Amino acid sequence: MNVDPHADGVAVGIARDVEVPRSLSPSGASTFRQCKRRWKFRYIDKRPDPPGAPALRGTFVHHVLEELLAAASAHRTLERARAICRDQWPALAGNADFAALELSADDERAFRWNAWRDVEGFFDLVDPTGVDVVDRERDLVATLDGVPFRGIVDLVDRAPDGLRITDYKTGRPPRARFVDSRLTQVWLYAAAAAALGDEVSEVRLLYLGETGNGRDTRKPVEIARSFDHDAVHAAVDEHRVTWDRIGQAAGSGEFEPTTGPLCSWCPYRDDCPEGQVEHLRRNGLAA
Repeated sequence: MNVDPHADGVAVGIARDVEVPRSLSPSGASTFRQCKRRWKFRYIDKRPDPPGAPALRGTFVHHVLEELLAAASAHRTLERARAICRDQWPALAGNADFAALELSADDERAFRWNAWRDVEGFFDLVDPTGVDVVDRERDLVATLDGVPFRGIVDLVDRAPDGLRITDYKTGRPPRARFVDSRLTQVWLYAAAAAALGDEVSEVRLLYLGETGNGRDTRKPVEIARSFDHDAVHAAVDEHRVTWDRIGQAAGSGEFEPTTGPLCSWCPYRDDCPEGQVEHLRRNGLAA
C-alpha cells in the first residue's frame, strides 16, 4: 500500500472529460458502487440530496456527542447531555431541511425521543468520563495508494496500545455477513491516520440504537477490531478500484444506473427512467 499525505489531491492519469471531485470519501465511494448514476447526480452535477429524518437525527446526535466530549471528563454526564440536547434543538428545529419534513407533533416528539435514545445508547456503550479524547470530528486528508482521500472521523481517542478510531452510527447494526463491508470506512480512516503519522491500534463502530424500534427493543452495539494490516490493505485496494472506475466512467461519460429496492427512495428518481420503471414495478404501479 503506497500512501502519500503530501499529494495535491488529483490522481495522475484520471480522465478529465467529466470533472470529477478532487478527493474520494468513503461515502462517495459507497454511493458509486451502489449506483453510478446516483453518484454522478450527487458529485458531478451537484444536485441537492435533501437529508431525510434519519440523516438529520444522525447529524443532531453527532453534534451533541461532539460537544459532550469537548467538556472536561468529569462533566460528561447524562445531565450534561440533556442540556446539550436542549441547547442544540432550536438550531435543528429552525433548519430548512427539518421544516421540509413537515412532521406532525407526534412525529416530532418521536424524532426527539429517538435522538435522545441514541445519546443514551452512547452512554450504554462508553463511559464518556474515561475517554482520553485526542480529536473530535477530525478531518483526514491524505493520499492512499494514489487515491486522494478525505474523510471526517467522529472520534480519535487514546487506547492502551495507541490511537482508536471511532465512528458513530444511528442506523441499524449490520447482520453478521455484512460486518466486514461496514468496517471498510473505519479501516480507510485508519489508513489515512497512519499516512499522517498516527499509530492506530484499534477501530470501532458504535451503533447507538436500531432505527424505528421501541424503547424496550433498541439495543446499542459495538463492533471493534484491533488494527489489521490485511483489512486495511483490502479497504485501500477497494477504494483504489472504485477511483479507477470513476475515472473510466468520467472518460466515457457513461454512468449506468443500478436498479433495485433503493430506487424508490432515490432523490433523483424522477430524472432516471430506469429508476422510475423499477419503482413502479416494485410497487405494483407499472402499466
